[in-house]
Amino acid sequence: MAELLDVQDLTLEYRTRAAVVKAVNKVSFTLPKGSTLGLVGESGSGKSTVGHALMKLVDPPGVVSGGHIYFNGLDILSLDEEEMRKIRGKRIAMIFQDPMSSLSPVKKVGQHFVEYIREHDPSVSKSEALNTARKIFEDLGIEKSRVEDYPHQFSGGMRQRVMIGLAIALRPELIIADEPTTALDVVVEVQILELLKELKTRYSVSLILITHNMGVVAETTDRIAVMYAGKLMEVSSTTKLFSHPMNPYTEALLNSIPNILLNDQLLKSIPGSPPDMCNLPQGCPFSTRCPYVFDKCRVEDPKLLRLDQETETACHLHG
Repeated sequence: MAELLDVQDLTLEYRTRAAVVKAVNKVSFTLPKGSTLGLVGESGSGKSTVGHALMKLVDPPGVVSGGHIYFNGLDILSLDEEEMRKIRGKRIAMIFQDPMSSLSPVKKVGQHFVEYIREHDPSVSKSEALNTARKIFEDLGIEKSRVEDYPHQFSGGMRQRVMIGLAIALRPELIIADEPTTALDVVVEVQILELLKELKTRYSVSLILITHNMGVVAETTDRIAVMYAGKLMEVSSTTKLFSHPMNPYTEALLNSIPNILLNDQLLKSIPGSPPDMCNLPQGCPFSTRCPYVFDKCRVEDPKLLRLDQETETACHLHG
């Protein structure tokens, strides 16, 4: 399967007066065309920052200081802003965490579609863009007449559907969904995830799903990349990661979520807290919380090593 996205040693720093923080530290992964990758980890692990870097939406003092992002062979990081504007939205789209902050409260949702579509193709008339919005609303299970409504007239789940509709309006090749279900209740969360799966097939789009919820990625992704303190700890197929996690951090994440198939499961919290990114511990960043830690872990940061065709992990237990 051809690679749509190839990220190589992506490094992103926040350069402040207090310190230089490596929010993303030499992250590498690939995304084949038509597949779904889950990017998971605790809050502050750097997963959303990776998503913003893929869109070249990192604001100062954030700086991409190393690596490459190849999209269909094109190095995104080499493009200037005008060149990137032709890709952003049209070929790579993003669904942000909070739809209410992404939609203007003084514009009807149909107007958002008109502006979005005509920004990339001014030859499209306003009426044609509105008709496109109505068709997308039908695909999303929303009454097409609601293109005339304002964002505040929609529920949280419906606003997220509108954001998904904007993301697919220009038929992009890749959609990055950043915590698309965070503020939704469980029932609506399931509906949104099922909608993403359905649209992925219908529109032949690849998907990166960014979340802290392991349950969300269990049913929706082909592969999962686990992040901690700005670096990748494990990359594996979804099936293998859940059945045989090869990194202590992945194992700890799985042990901290309930499994309805296990009647006698004992949930375990991960001791301690994620490290201060301004003052990372020497060696493995997870060493201060890891139950398997030994001397080498405290002095040498493990590299991401390939164990087999499906799994890569950064752990001295396998080094």
